[in-house]
Amino acid sequence: MELDGKTAVITGGASGIGLATAKKFAASNVNLVLGDIEEAPLRKAVNDLRSDGAHVIGVAADVTLEDDVIALREAALKEFGGAHLVFNNAGVAAGATIGTPTKVWKWVLDVDLYGVIYGINAFVPLFLEQNEGHVVNTASLAGLGGAPGMGPYCAAKFAVVGLSESLFQELLLSGSKVGVSVLCPGFVRTRIHESSRNMPRELVSYLEDPTARLIADVASEAVNAGIDPADVAALVENAVTTNKFWILPHERSALRTTELRLDWMRGGAPMSFDLMGATKP
Repeated sequence: MELDGKTAVITGGASGIGLATAKKFAASNVNLVLGDIEEAPLRKAVNDLRSDGAHVIGVAADVTLEDDVIALREAALKEFGGAHLVFNNAGVAAGATIGTPTKVWKWVLDVDLYGVIYGINAFVPLFLEQNEGHVVNTASLAGLGGAPGMGPYCAAKFAVVGLSESLFQELLLSGSKVGVSVLCPGFVRTRIHESSRNMPRELVSYLEDPTARLIADVASEAVNAGIDPADVAALVENAVTTNKFWILPHERSALRTTELRLDWMRGGAPMSFDLMGATKP
């Protein structure tokens, strides 16, 4: 896809990978619709981008609500007359497989999985109608290999990888020119380890659990040792312009994880997760 003059919608666009990608797209003269649940950071992101000459609007959006995701599409059509790319990027992380309350599981799945599903449902029919467009879904290395202490997150990200592959195959069979990419980074210097800031109030007491605190501390250390979001943004832009499915910012870890799973399936030792290895490209 040629990016000049196109319109991109980015969820989780006020910070982290979303904001870094917005900046990268803006440099390529892409119109931007940023969606985020945090209104103050969203206003700041929009103002900063506009001061640099970007064509951008911000829309407060909770991706667990399908109507909010549809509103992002409608905002793009109203403001810029079209939409050509959706980056289903908003995400949260919380909880181990053992002992995490069902309501926390539901919150993580609602954001990380259903937010992607709603984005696909809102935008892919439009892209098919115009026979032009690209979908980027944020998964994770945690969508390629199970990791301890990350049960709900891994479940959601494995699902995002699977639905992205299915979407790719359906588009291929239809002969459509619509593209799809799945982003599977390791640790990136974002605020994903601070997901609790957007956790529903009735769930916040879960954070006092000793296991939850331990997981949060370990995650914080790994995230802060991760790569710069701008490095991920460059790979996202390249995938869109070259129609590349896999986006692997930590390629060595991604390939190694897949090789270890294959060995395990063939009767080898169970795969293990190299936490700090997932901080390096």
